[in-house]
Amino acid sequence: MNDTSLRESVRAAYSAVAEQPGNRHPFPTGRAFAESLGYPPHLLDRIPAASLEAFTGVTNLAGFAEIPHSARVLDLGCGAGLDSLVLAQRLNGSGMVLGVDFSSPMLDRARRSAAEICLTNANFCHADAERLPLPNAAFDAAIVNGIFNLNPARQAIFHELARTIRSGGRLYSAELILREPRLASESRLSDWFT
Repeated sequence: MNDTSLRESVRAAYSAVAEQPGNRHPFPTGRAFAESLGYPPHLLDRIPAASLEAFTGVTNLAGFAEIPHSARVLDLGCGAGLDSLVLAQRLNGSGMVLGVDFSSPMLDRARRSAAEICLTNANFCHADAERLPLPNAAFDAAIVNGIFNLNPARQAIFHELARTIRSGGRLYSAELILREPRLASESRLSDWFT
């Protein structure tokens, strides 16, 4: 599978979660999964179902990231917006969050959720992680909740993060790491997206 076909397969798989979250998917999704990753139930109670049911991250970055209240935060690979919405509420209106994703159906959910709870400090835009249409040093912090294993343009993504986060800013990232070889009988990650 070449980089372009892998990318399009990943986009299709994640868009399918947004379009039909109740279906079976090749990776965990939803509120129960978010709770299993450490998102507190009382916090999730404040997030609309549109974002919760299509959640696909790898950890609770928004909960433990040390981000000042007045910060401008980039949520790269925001999906349905769970982390963006949590951060926007944490910032309490004095900071702002920009969620960026390459899946239009995921972004539709994120935007609907922000509107539902009247968040004015969370915005969302469609872009590729390796080509951000954003100015240099525009953010005080960024979070990246599980996109590096799914995008072969990692060097370009890190370049974009370094370019868009101000000097002295913070980056919080989480990713899944394979600790031992998988059994031959188990599916490979690339099999999920073919």
